[in-house]
Amino acid sequence: SGGRIDVELDGGNYAVRPAADEHIRVTFSGNVGTARAELTATGAQALVRIKDTPSNNFQATIEVPNIVDLVVRLSAGNLEVAAIPGNKEIESTAGNVAIAVADPNEYSSVDGSVKAGDIQAAVFGGSRSGLLQRFTWSGKGKYTLRASLGAGNLTFKQPR
Repeated sequence: SGGRIDVELDGGNYAVRPAADEHIRVTFSGNVGTARAELTATGAQALVRIKDTPSNNFQATIEVPNIVDLVVRLSAGNLEVAAIPGNKEIESTAGNVAIAVADPNEYSSVDGSVKAGDIQAAVFGGSRSGLLQRFTWSGKGKYTLRASLGAGNLTFKQPR
């Protein structure tokens, strides 16, 4: 908890959510094919790689400690990130990304961009749609949130 996790994801549908403990867990479902997960950890830093995913109906859930900085790189697909306190930097080439924000006041800086698609940021009081869109917001919190998409929709939302 309180460390940093770098996550590199081949194409698929992913959910990142808090674990019940301080461990990182990866669970596959759907069409698993020859997909594999690699995890390396040193001190408060970890690297999770999910590789060789099939081109259809691959799903994975990644459980992380309750407070953690996340850096996620997704080649293509859909990503849903639960409300996990910490800095976040998320990039995706194509697909939809939804990031839950429990308390907007936890953030000092929010920067979301899409080359083609929509940004829904009602939790921060705004939205954008079309080509080459960007949404920024500043607050008094201690975390930063950055998300960049090629084609797809970016949503900052209240948790369910």
